Amino acid sequence: MNTEQTVGLFPAVSAAGVPESQPSVYSQGKNHALYLWIYVKPEANAKEVAKAVAKLQKYVDQVTDPKMRDEEDEIWAGVGFGPNFYKQIGGKPKEDYNYPHRKGNLGEMPSSGGDVFIHAKCNTPSKLFELAQVVMKNMPANSVESFEDVYSFVYKNGRDLSGFIDGTENAADEESRQNIAVDKETGGSYVITQKWIHDLQVIDKEKDKTLESWVGRSRPDSTELSRKSITSHVARMTGGNSWQQAKPVEIVRQSMPFGSLSSEAGLFFIGYAASPMNFEFMLDRMVGARDDSNCDDIMRLSKNIKGTYWYFPGADELKKFA
Repeated sequence: MNTEQTVGLFPAVSAAGVPESQPSVYSQGKNHALYLWIYVKPEANAKEVAKAVAKLQKYVDQVTDPKMRDEEDEIWAGVGFGPNFYKQIGGKPKEDYNYPHRKGNLGEMPSSGGDVFIHAKCNTPSKLFELAQVVMKNMPANSVESFEDVYSFVYKNGRDLSGFIDGTENAADEESRQNIAVDKETGGSYVITQKWIHDLQVIDKEKDKTLESWVGRSRPDSTELSRKSITSHVARMTGGNSWQQAKPVEIVRQSMPFGSLSSEAGLFFIGYAASPMNFEFMLDRMVGARDDSNCDDIMRLSKNIKGTYWYFPGADELKKFA
């Protein structure tokens, strides 16, 4: 999980020679996030919907006055589109980013689809709720089939609800994050979103040694285990169980915990990459669909109930839809 403290007042969203990205793409984390997952009615005017959400920065400025905001109430937001919807509005992605259904012996990764997705980060949760209100209010009349708004939080200074530090290997500096997350020709980024529901009873009852063997790291300080199973999460993500094995692919993780004890709680997984192939490697490895049949032990403590890919256009690409 990306929970680094905010650096500076506003995110730098462009480096020399690279088209500008949307503010959410590789900026640092905030204490809270909004994940707004929207399904549009088949008969809706897709271009009018795109025109509405392409004004996202205008809505951000409406919620928090640019002249008055500070680190506590500033919002860094971005909008992405599902592959079918993006084609409907005339978008031309460089790569195919359809999200296939996956199944392994420890569980499934359903392909949930979706048309519009908004990711926003802020240290003040009420501002994110207000932004979701403004976005939905400005959607064209009768255009929305359904939507889900999830609000996340930082837990125990950057831990997952399992007690493990999340995003240990996440790139910390801005240049590295941009290199990993951004297509250098467009400023756009491919995004994965998954909703994971944790089995808090399993997490509470299992011994630390067992949980650590599933993850491949120590629970207190996230030290990588020198000896770990090929089915551990670390081994599945890196391609092998050697100590500090080189990673074949990288993503910029911005995942955070969400939920409540009375209903469901877990991790809203979101990652940005310059190519959807980075996600494909990781997901295939989790369900044993690539070079072996081994599945990721992380699925013993959490269930994936929703997932898909999006494309977050570069800032100039997005302006064309407004």
